[in-house]
Amino acid sequence: MATLMLAVFTVSIGYGVVLPLLPYLIERLLGAGVGAAQVSRHTGLLTGVYTLALFLFAPVWGRASDRLGRGNVLLIGLFGFGMVMMVFSFVESLAAVYAERFLSGMFAAAVTPVAAAAAGDFATTDEVRARRLAFVSMAGIVGFLLGPMLSVFINRLAATVFTIAQPAGSLKIPLAVTALLAILIGGAVAFAVPRGPGRDRVKKASITSVAGNVWVVPKLLALTFIVSTGVGVFEVGLALRGKQELGLTPYQIALMFSVCSLVMFVVQTIVFSPGVKPDMTRWLIAPALAVLAGGLFLVPRASDFTLMLAVIGGVAASAGILSPILTYWISSEAGSAQGWELGKQTAAASLGVTLGSAAGGLLFNVATFPGASFILAGALAALGCMLSLRLPHLLIPRDHGDGACDDKTDRRAKTVFRILAGAQTIPHAHSKE
Repeated sequence: MATLMLAVFTVSIGYGVVLPLLPYLIERLLGAGVGAAQVSRHTGLLTGVYTLALFLFAPVWGRASDRLGRGNVLLIGLFGFGMVMMVFSFVESLAAVYAERFLSGMFAAAVTPVAAAAAGDFATTDEVRARRLAFVSMAGIVGFLLGPMLSVFINRLAATVFTIAQPAGSLKIPLAVTALLAILIGGAVAFAVPRGPGRDRVKKASITSVAGNVWVVPKLLALTFIVSTGVGVFEVGLALRGKQELGLTPYQIALMFSVCSLVMFVVQTIVFSPGVKPDMTRWLIAPALAVLAGGLFLVPRASDFTLMLAVIGGVAASAGILSPILTYWISSEAGSAQGWELGKQTAAASLGVTLGSAAGGLLFNVATFPGASFILAGALAALGCMLSLRLPHLLIPRDHGDGACDDKTDRRAKTVFRILAGAQTIPHAHSKE
């Protein structure tokens, strides 16, 4: 579990380390006189390229891990991720940044869903699985929490201690440090994570499935997409608004991202604590979506750094609750196909972040519709809230694997048992006669 968490932590750092420096890097690479709208567009597209790669490759890597083993796919993901970042830390052009973001996302897709699937492989009860999935999610949040601050800190440290002058928005040293970390964790995965498929462990586990209809998982995937769209708009809009409208420094922008991640970490720790039963989390989905919608509506209206931090807290808390809850319930239906189902969820989340990031950049400077991206994302979250109102009644847990079942199934099982028992005793009675 520690190795799985470190793997997710590493790729999350690789994503977050770029965000606070991206607008400054684009501005420098495009040259003097570049317009704000152009910077906004490339910021949104570059963030979207990373998550587009996750969308395209997460189900493929997930299915591969079901067949080839979690450890093998994790090794490919971590070493590939590290090598891409190492190579592109020496190449600095706008085309190279696009290539780095896409390839990094492609290999990150082999880490995040596969690590969650590996954690699910070892779960023997509902509570254990819920906590382990939450641990993996929190590891990603901690990586994202440290990533933005780490990028600024590393560049300052290089300039102060090692007297290495770095131009504004340079990603060379942050990418190189992240690459070394990924390769190091890849070595740990080689020793700690089993290479074979985890199907037998899942089949032996006594876990819970959902006694709902066939539309339960598609609804959960749709909600994953909605939440991720809001997060994508929020992340890009936060960086752009901080720089262009509030005049914040890279350090302050990184601090906002760190506060966001810290809030997510805290709420997940509370919701998935031993005192909260996992099946009760289904009642939090609609309220959290309502808070997310309200927070997104308020982001364009936060006029200073302090108000922005307050709004960030609301958005982060709701998104932090929703992500692991949706993962937990989708995992409940996955059975032995943990990699495939969680890969599909990662794909849905990545598609949402891709479209949200692109919309956040393209719509940010629309003069006729201020805050257009936040308002549209808030409306989508409000729609998701309405769609989720009946979801708690569909997400009724049904135990299987330990002999427990609901009343109707139990009565049917007893009836079949009596018939079979009677059929077995009749020939025995005839043989005595």
